[in-house]
Amino acid sequence: MAQTQTIGTHKTTVLNKDNSIEVYYHDTMVVYVSGQYLTLSTGGWYTPTTKLRMNQTSNQYNLGYRVFQKNYNWFVEFEGETIPFDKSGIITLKKGQGKQNQNIHYRTNNPSY
Repeated sequence: MAQTQTIGTHKTTVLNKDNSIEVYYHDTMVVYVSGQYLTLSTGGWYTPTTKLRMNQTSNQYNLGYRVFQKNYNWFVEFEGETIPFDKSGIITLKKGQGKQNQNIHYRTNNPSY
């Protein structure tokens, strides 16, 4: 089983720019963090390694989310909420909203959100 505490290096590039972090797996930016916002993108590649890179990034930078798969569907747990990935494979989250006010901000093409 692959380690999950730090970002793997195979076919992976991490760019720390000013106040942002970009993590690429192959040519796909799978994680982008800037200020209070973070964006997760599958790039259409719903692979175990894409999910692993996302989770490794969360663990290494203490971002507080977890990507998982259940019944072939992908989800992200973040600040007490579980959010499904839709067909676009892109989710943008705002950090610091907390579970108390249930006011999580995210963008998805899923019409139920």
